[in-house]
Amino acid sequence: MNESVVPPPAVRRDWRRAWTALRAIIDDPERTDLAFEIIDGLAGDSFDRSHRRFIADRAGQRLLRDRPSLLATLSDRSALGALPEGSFGRAYLECMDRRDLSPQGLVEAEVTAAENMDRPPTVDPDRQYVGDRMRDMHDLWHVLTGYGMDEAGESANLAFSVAQIPNLGMFLLLGAAAVVGPKDAKFTWPRYLVAAWRRGRATPFLGTAPYEELLARPLEEARRHLGIPPVEEAHPTGIAVAEKTVFGEDAVEWRGPAAAA
Repeated sequence: MNESVVPPPAVRRDWRRAWTALRAIIDDPERTDLAFEIIDGLAGDSFDRSHRRFIADRAGQRLLRDRPSLLATLSDRSALGALPEGSFGRAYLECMDRRDLSPQGLVEAEVTAAENMDRPPTVDPDRQYVGDRMRDMHDLWHVLTGYGMDEAGESANLAFSVAQIPNLGMFLLLGAAAVVGPKDAKFTWPRYLVAAWRRGRATPFLGTAPYEELLARPLEEARRHLGIPPVEEAHPTGIAVAEKTVFGEDAVEWRGPAAAA
């Protein structure tokens, strides 16, 4: 772990760019690069806080020492496909296959956002490692939480993630999802997102989890090991699923966790 590098000063928040990107992503929720622009543009010192939390954790220190590549692990489809049925890793692979996604997609979206914002590259290898790892665990959290990769699942996973790694840009995205999402007299949708946020708050820090070691375990065992509250406790009425978009009039279905991803 490199302790000699002084953390860079917090980047000034770019509200204009964030608002512009927010309007664009509401029109096109598939533009993951815009989400990165919003998160990065309003980051301030939030990454510094997450980085300090990471390096203060013994598990984080071990990760920085051993440098396992989560991206490489998640990109090895053959190894993931050889894992037992019902395992965390197989569930992840099946989820990604259903959506025709790859872990490299997040990397490309982040690179596009960085180029659009003309941000200088990170010079501290430890900070780069932590940032890359936190990016790459995003889709694993979908599987662990049961929040699918549909539009409703992305919003719920965002609420969970904000509780784990607070960031003003993520709060802005979450607020937009709550405001322009499905509406009823009981505020079912915003309350659902609040429940996802509370679930994230009740979960121990997942940023330093040894995912490479957990992928072969049964999914439910991995969830228990990480201390993630069961879906039934957080969402007694079920998981929200919206196959098209929650940013409109499309109906949201409520399903059990097994059908969510």
